[in-house]
Amino acid sequence: MKLQEFQSKRIFAQYGVPIPDGDVATTPAEARVVAGRLGGTVAVKSQVLVGGRGKAGGIKLAKSPAEAEAAAGRILGMNIKGMIVKKVLVDAAADLHKELYLGMVIDRGRRRVTVMASSEGGVDIEEVAARTPEKIIQVAVDPCIGLKEYQTRDLAMGVGLPREQWAQFAAICQGLYDAFMESDATLAEINPLVVQRDGKLLAVDGKMVLDDSALYRHPDLAAMRDEDEETPEERTARLNGLSYVKLDGQIGCMVNGAGLAMATMDITKFYGGAPANFLDIGGGAKADKVAAALRIILTDPHVNAVLFNIFGGITRCDEVARGILQALGEAPTNVPMVVRLVGTNDIEGRAILKKAKMMTAETLMEAAQMAVAAAQHAA
Repeated sequence: MKLQEFQSKRIFAQYGVPIPDGDVATTPAEARVVAGRLGGTVAVKSQVLVGGRGKAGGIKLAKSPAEAEAAAGRILGMNIKGMIVKKVLVDAAADLHKELYLGMVIDRGRRRVTVMASSEGGVDIEEVAARTPEKIIQVAVDPCIGLKEYQTRDLAMGVGLPREQWAQFAAICQGLYDAFMESDATLAEINPLVVQRDGKLLAVDGKMVLDDSALYRHPDLAAMRDEDEETPEERTARLNGLSYVKLDGQIGCMVNGAGLAMATMDITKFYGGAPANFLDIGGGAKADKVAAALRIILTDPHVNAVLFNIFGGITRCDEVARGILQALGEAPTNVPMVVRLVGTNDIEGRAILKKAKMMTAETLMEAAQMAVAAAQHAA
């Protein structure tokens, strides 16, 4: 789950990370009031869960409340990469001298939280990694002892901070690390972390991504979800406990298990097709969950065929078959479907589908070839 900038920075502030004074506005008039309270120059920033807001015109400086109102009027309602701006953050502008990057992610290879810092702040970290990877300083944090001061000193020296700013930087690193760990985040970053002309550090932007599987421990954070930023399909998938990602292909894929889903997508591409989605129904899926997954797939107008690849362990193949027929009964379609069922109650499942005159396959290779051929014929 992604958090908006203002939400992320408010969490950072709870852990002692300095952020600009500011507030959220949903109308130009509200933006004017906030700017009037702050006084001086303010930054009016669109609040959408995509990058590149500045390049798209979604961030503007305003030197007066009237300018802030006008800027908010231009930003609110903008379409930025498919997201409509419905709120802006009005922050006191920083007295910028230098921009740094500070972020934390889970490095699954190391089984550690990795802290990254760079002197190239204000730029997407992916761009820095591609262009000047030597400017990204990394330290891995042992989960048993946490982030240590010597590690923050290494980062501070690596990004060129003078000694008198090391203590500030260390406190910000520690606060960000505590926020990351206690929120069960998978990403937390400050970009840019600004060094102001008076030497003080300030987190003028913030981003957090939370682990969906841990949200049950954080009802306060779960309540921050901005449903306006979800597509109807993503919302339906989340509410039904499905893992769904929209892609650009023509073959809808329904699989149980993330690894099997990736293999299914790969073999579909191997035979000349293109997956329209990643959709993992998980273990133990019942008919109603399968029906919900199929409805999500069929809402995509680009889907020309559907491929089911179910390995029945906890998931029963006959339950999957009933779910498919349940969904088709509720929303009939002419989209061809190929089903591969193997495992628990697979014979019963195939019998149910055979009675309904659906295409079935014994192997994944056979199923993929059938689905690609069906999709090409329907195109």
